[in-house]
Amino acid sequence: MSFDLPRNVILPVDAIDVRLDAGPHPFAVDNAGAIAENWQSEIETNPALFDGTVVLLSELAYRDRGLIGLCHAVNYSTFMLWRKRRENSGAEHAYAHAVLVAGDNALVAIRMGPRTVNAGRVYFAAGSFEPTDFRDGLVDVDFNMIREVREETGLDLSDARRGVRWHALSTASGTVIFRRYHVDEPADDLVRRIVAFVATEADPEIEGPVIIRHADDLPDGLSPHMKPLIEWHFANGN
Repeated sequence: MSFDLPRNVILPVDAIDVRLDAGPHPFAVDNAGAIAENWQSEIETNPALFDGTVVLLSELAYRDRGLIGLCHAVNYSTFMLWRKRRENSGAEHAYAHAVLVAGDNALVAIRMGPRTVNAGRVYFAAGSFEPTDFRDGLVDVDFNMIREVREETGLDLSDARRGVRWHALSTASGTVIFRRYHVDEPADDLVRRIVAFVATEADPEIEGPVIIRHADDLPDGLSPHMKPLIEWHFANGN
């Protein structure tokens, strides 16, 4: 199956069957020495980095409005080398976005903190899939979305109204799976809550929240994959 899905187009997704393989990713096995060497360089530059566990895909396809894939747990150090060698690596990255829609239809994103790999970048609160996001070997995308939003912003979206389906956008840099989460509070109130939460954190992941009120309201530092998601939201109502 490898990687067989349309690129650079937003796809409706009714089902997600992405499973976690217990075996190592071939990229990790084939590049063990380079991974260790690169990690030393990375932590010398940014000692705050933590070599935790994330997942990398070895297969992903789009079939009958569904995503079907296979992934493997890898150390974050493996992911960091893969970022530099992704072309023809036999691996790809998928991640999820809860598109946070405020009661006034503005979007609330975040700007990453200075000690993170993506310092200064603006996107919806998100993180790589981790083994804890899988249930009986199958990824629970909404669990990942809610977990990441809570960890980064302090907001609990468990009771938020969800969009009727997921969507996905696959580019050369990875595949983002996203879903709208609607809350009643206006964006300014959400921002105040997030700012208050960040102030309580000893080592916050994010610098702070960012409000996006229309498709032409694009902040500095916006990650490239975000523009089509923002345009899609404002062009497609609720």
